[in-house]
Amino acid sequence: MNELTHKHTLAMLAETITANVQAAILEDLGGLGVNAQDFTAQLIRSTQLAEARIISREHAVICGIPWVEECFKQIAPSVTITWQVKEGEIVSANQTLCTLNGRAQEMLSAERCALNFLQTLSATATATKKYTDEIAGTKARIMDTRKTIPGLRIAQKYAVTVGGGLNQRIGLYDGILIKENHIAAAGSIEAAMLEANKIAAQQGHALSIQIEVESLTELERALSAGAQLILLDNFDTALLKAAVALNANRAILEASGGIDLSNVKEIALTGVDRISIGSLTKNIKAIDLSMRFSNI
Repeated sequence: MNELTHKHTLAMLAETITANVQAAILEDLGGLGVNAQDFTAQLIRSTQLAEARIISREHAVICGIPWVEECFKQIAPSVTITWQVKEGEIVSANQTLCTLNGRAQEMLSAERCALNFLQTLSATATATKKYTDEIAGTKARIMDTRKTIPGLRIAQKYAVTVGGGLNQRIGLYDGILIKENHIAAAGSIEAAMLEANKIAAQQGHALSIQIEVESLTELERALSAGAQLILLDNFDTALLKAAVALNANRAILEASGGIDLSNVKEIALTGVDRISIGSLTKNIKAIDLSMRFSNI
């Protein structure tokens, strides 16, 4: 893992949670604080108390508890939450995740914002866990990408770590990834690497530099240009094995493209160091969750 990026992620988490929740409240309730409106909840007396449960309807790795708590803190301050599971815990279908006690009106107003975060982040954590379990025993590690839901990048990258994966750079501002279009525009792999190293030097060498290659010839050129982190784009397993042999531990190799649960173990066994999976954050299926009143 890029340690600088990891620390950056952790440092940004508290601020991110608040910002994520405020954005969710604005789109669901139309305003913050006294400006928030839930006309449906006004069907219920403001003084009516209730007890409820949040239930998982399927097997999952639970992720997003801090976002749930922030939703209720901002929308439903009268509600207390008692968790029966921990962040990162594996749960089964029909398992109670927590109980809620407080004003029914507030609870209903906070319900969708809270469940949206919990179902989405649990989905990413659950998907990541499937991949990390599949390659257990190999040296490869599962990595995320920038293919995230707009506005939820930090949250989803956090969810990847909860599922046992590792984070790459957060965005365009904390690392360099030289892809085929950058190489084409720069004129060559060598020219692109030269400019990347100049930029990294200007930043005190705090930026990681990764370059994408599409053939063994390009891999050799990248290695000769001093690349230390190389993305092998859409290599089949035979080419990956050849790339590992050609590399001879000179650089960190990352496989990417066309990878799913059916072939990730085979790819890990080629000897690559990292495997990046865009579907962890862009093709997720939300975990089925529900909130149910239990005393009304």
